[in-house]
Amino acid sequence: MTTAAAPRWTVNLSILFTELPLLDRPAAAAAAGFTAAELWWPFDDDPSPADSDVAALRHAFADAGIRLSGLNLLDDLGRGERGTLSDPAQTDRFRANLPVAVGLAEDLGCTALNALYGNRVPGLDPADQDELALENLALAARAAHDIDAVLLVEALNAHESPRYPLVSAKAAVAVVDRVNEVTGLGNVRFLCDVYHLSRMGEDPLAVVDAHADRIGHVQVADVPGRNQPGTGSLDLPALLDRLAAHGYPGLIGLEYRPTGPSAASLDWLPRGDRADRREALR
Repeated sequence: MTTAAAPRWTVNLSILFTELPLLDRPAAAAAAGFTAAELWWPFDDDPSPADSDVAALRHAFADAGIRLSGLNLLDDLGRGERGTLSDPAQTDRFRANLPVAVGLAEDLGCTALNALYGNRVPGLDPADQDELALENLALAARAAHDIDAVLLVEALNAHESPRYPLVSAKAAVAVVDRVNEVTGLGNVRFLCDVYHLSRMGEDPLAVVDAHADRIGHVQVADVPGRNQPGTGSLDLPALLDRLAAHGYPGLIGLEYRPTGPSAASLDWLPRGDRADRREALR
């Protein structure tokens, strides 16, 4: 088994290694053999955390020798929200957060920013929310372009996010195409989270076939429990084969809830080669 020059897998430290304080998780990921990790917005609902807090996170990654491979813009997940960019009441917070997130991403070599679309707000016209979302996504795409990063647009599932409007690959890709049309930059991509798509009844292999040229990142968890691969119905080897057939060059994010200690949940992914482990899953 050969090892690629860059890591194939990245681990989401907002859902794995949560047994540890945030600042200890990059070192834990490094100890588990990873060289890249991703995060949801790591400062709760604070769009502009103290410089000392941002510096501490920056040092935790640098000291561990871990690259930040992906970062959510302000997502307000802890408050039950799914992003802020389509809610006019949150526009100031979103725009205050954008330079902070971009600065952190640039410092840590992060080349992918995830902009969750935001929930529908009762009493607001969905068309007005979509117009605001397009405006804010264009701002975020330009900011990402300034640091040679891509901006990701993600579909979630309606079971867990009933007010989130992008609950299919088609809907998310339509937003991707619209933002790229507006900015002309072409740096907005589809975040293909196979857990969310599968929960909505979509076939991940068919999604890859239909949208491979738009996919900027892939995240995996088994279905239906969102636990580690091997605990549900996800055919991960087939997914990896299909991505390879389409020449997908990016990382695959582990974004699952471990059924036990995080390190033990990686037993399906043998240590010693974090670059390509399809055979270990067969």
